[in-house]
Amino acid sequence: MESRITELEIKLGLNEDHLEEINRTVFRQQQQIDLLQAQIRELYQLMQPGAPSEPRNPRDDIPPHY
Repeated sequence: MESRITELEIKLGLNEDHLEEINRTVFRQQQQIDLLQAQIRELYQLMQPGAPSEPRNPRDDIPPHY
């Protein structure tokens, strides 16, 4: 009976370690998602018509092979 309790305690400790590592991974991924969402919002704002931007030269839109 004593060895079974010890084995369960070891398994519980390992599971707690794994859970903590998963929590850290999820936290880092959420930070990355937040950063990517902010970048997408910024790009979306830049792509909106009428968004304040620098004047564009129509020649910039011509492919370089012309």
